[in-house]
Amino acid sequence: MSGSAGAEPRVLLDGTPLLGRRTGIGRYTASLVAELASFVDVRLVGFTTRGWRELRSVVPAGTRAVGLPVPARAVRMLWRRSAFPPIELLAGRAAVVHGTNFVLPPSVRAGGVVTVHDLAFLDDPALADRDLAVLVRRSAHRAAVVCTPTAAVADVVSARLDVPPEKIVVTPLGVDPEWFDATPLDAATRVHYGVPAEYLLFVGAEGPRKGLDVLLAAHGPDLPPLVIAGPSGAACGNGVIRTGYLPDNHLRGLVAGAAALVLPSRDEGFGLPALEALACGTPVVCTDIPALREVTAGHAYRVPRGDAAALNEALHHALTAPPGREEGRARARTFTWRTCAEKTLEAYRQAAT
Repeated sequence: MSGSAGAEPRVLLDGTPLLGRRTGIGRYTASLVAELASFVDVRLVGFTTRGWRELRSVVPAGTRAVGLPVPARAVRMLWRRSAFPPIELLAGRAAVVHGTNFVLPPSVRAGGVVTVHDLAFLDDPALADRDLAVLVRRSAHRAAVVCTPTAAVADVVSARLDVPPEKIVVTPLGVDPEWFDATPLDAATRVHYGVPAEYLLFVGAEGPRKGLDVLLAAHGPDLPPLVIAGPSGAACGNGVIRTGYLPDNHLRGLVAGAAALVLPSRDEGFGLPALEALACGTPVVCTDIPALREVTAGHAYRVPRGDAAALNEALHHALTAPPGREEGRARARTFTWRTCAEKTLEAYRQAAT
């Protein structure tokens, strides 16, 4: 597949995750699209009315937004019941349409690709959404190819959504180069966020599947203060500090300066914070679940899911006997957004034929 200036749009991606504060899926979409732009003619469509104009200002260089302002809730309601309206009616023709955020718009002729990041919404009561479950299952069946970030998610998608394994392409996420040069926050910036010189770090949004309750149970006065970086939750005390949302450069500095990054998740599709921590030489303690086992590949202290006592012990080990930093960096270097784009292109070629 290749594109050229003035040619018919070749690939149409859902750019809605680019809007607002970037979640993990937003970062995936932005990084993937930036790399794809050097290979194919990329167009982005936003299923939104409020953010329709904003999308036109945030698309990566070499791409552009197309289509009409349409509310996501309305089109998803229609797509849950039928294949109307097709994407061509909303955003014009393309060789391939890629649903980057679980849902694949129906099409008349375009080959369909959908990324399923995880299936947490099937089991986590906080994420329970019957409409989404129906849409994701319908999307996976409609798609010519389903992309997943890990082989672990591929196995679950195949088993639980009844998708043939040969229809799944694993497209691992990448680590931004800036992580390898990250340095700890300076003293003034630490003071601004209320962060001490030594600390443990949890990065991400809260929710039952992230296992923060287990981490809080494992954390005690025998360990350095715990810093929680992400969307603000309830106020904490007893050695727990919340920074709220941080800009990317400050987040990298916070991770680089941590005594250890902790990822106590009950479920993960990939676990990018673990790789980013390895990239800047920070020890990682995480749960021994398939995706994190696959991604960290022996370069993290792993503990049984939900075991607070084991987590406390592993944190002490990480502080007193941290694993080799260069080995962890080398592991992180094997994950690039260029590789993610190349694997995604394989999915596009498969879908187009």
